[in-house]
Amino acid sequence: MIKHRGFPGRLPGSDFQFVIRRANPKGATPLTARERFRDRRPADRRADTGFLSALWEHFGDQPFERGNLDAGRLAWLFGREVKPAEENFDPESYEALLVIDVAVARASFPEVFSGRGDE
Repeated sequence: MIKHRGFPGRLPGSDFQFVIRRANPKGATPLTARERFRDRRPADRRADTGFLSALWEHFGDQPFERGNLDAGRLAWLFGREVKPAEENFDPESYEALLVIDVAVARASFPEVFSGRGDE
């Protein structure tokens, strides 16, 4: 399992985890898309925004390995803003490649992309 050096471990000032410390000996938690409902708590929304912002700053629009990124946090973005980057995607692999769908991410989280020269 690759550890993404320099990637924030959690949302600052909270207990929302962004990475895991070590690989699970039984295998990676499968990635599944979680439904985001309108009535989610503001803290949960901030965690989604912070995580996507960290992904964008760390990887940009390039494919990246799942590695030590937290499956629970990825699940809130998976299938929408974060998608598989390979045809034979294995949702239970730490080596699975993911990519940010920039158009969807920009529409869902405009605050992550606003004011940046990458538009």
